[in-house]
Amino acid sequence: MRICIIGAPVDLGADRRGVDIGPNAIRYAGLSKQLQRLGHTIHDIGNLVVPQPESGSEGNLRLKYLDPIVQVSEELYHTVSNALQDNEFPLILGGDHSIALGSIGGVGSVHKDVGVIWVDAHGDFNTEETTPSGNIHGMVLAALAGLGHRQLTHIGGWAPKLNPQNIVIVAARDLDLGEQTLLKQHQVHVFTMSDIDRLGMSAVMEQAVALASRQSQAIHLSLDMDCMDPHEAPGVGTPVRGGLSYREAHLAMEIIADSGQLVSMDVVEVNSILDRENATAQLDVDLILSALGKKIL
Repeated sequence: MRICIIGAPVDLGADRRGVDIGPNAIRYAGLSKQLQRLGHTIHDIGNLVVPQPESGSEGNLRLKYLDPIVQVSEELYHTVSNALQDNEFPLILGGDHSIALGSIGGVGSVHKDVGVIWVDAHGDFNTEETTPSGNIHGMVLAALAGLGHRQLTHIGGWAPKLNPQNIVIVAARDLDLGEQTLLKQHQVHVFTMSDIDRLGMSAVMEQAVALASRQSQAIHLSLDMDCMDPHEAPGVGTPVRGGLSYREAHLAMEIIADSGQLVSMDVVEVNSILDRENATAQLDVDLILSALGKKIL
């Protein structure tokens, strides 16, 4: 497989420095070399240029840094779309989770009714009315489903990008009250850590793949490293105790790989300022490898 690596060093959606270093930290952890060992061909196009507004220029405090986030999302949208049309697998390195506006939007322009498996401690299903922080990385999944501010929902000029019933959130354990209501109203499938505890990761992921692929054989994987327990992944901006173990995360990736339906992937929220000896970026690389075909035997 020919993999197009796209760096999206966006930190505006989280309003916290550190995740902008994430793409290069993941590369430094040996991503390209290890993917090549699996037999993949690598086309690394480097990092997109992200506008950096001056301190104190957040704009609307319920939609912080809206304009520059929209600007870079539009560029990422077209970059991902072009990679898919060139028969490449887009692997997008974040940056915060606001990059999914462009990454999933670009996938949706090529693969209609794409399903999304969103592995994350958070739902990211707020709008400007429900957000407790104004940080856009917590609104992106709702925007992709057509909810929220028009500039966010209409990246690429159309909306919605996703049918909410084709979205599966895995490893949730920190959902805001407003987004809980929206998730239920729009029938988004949510597997919490309690579900994983009761059912086991294997059963949860088999269901997740089946649900995400009901309308299309194409699945996009969005992997937020705060899905992991903080002991496993210390370098994230919004850690939540009680997350996935090392083996649970690898099993999740292996089941997605075995489905044969993965067409694109983004990995987000590696905060190198908070990391220890690049451990979170290295774990990210390990999980990417499992999602793209690496097996124990």
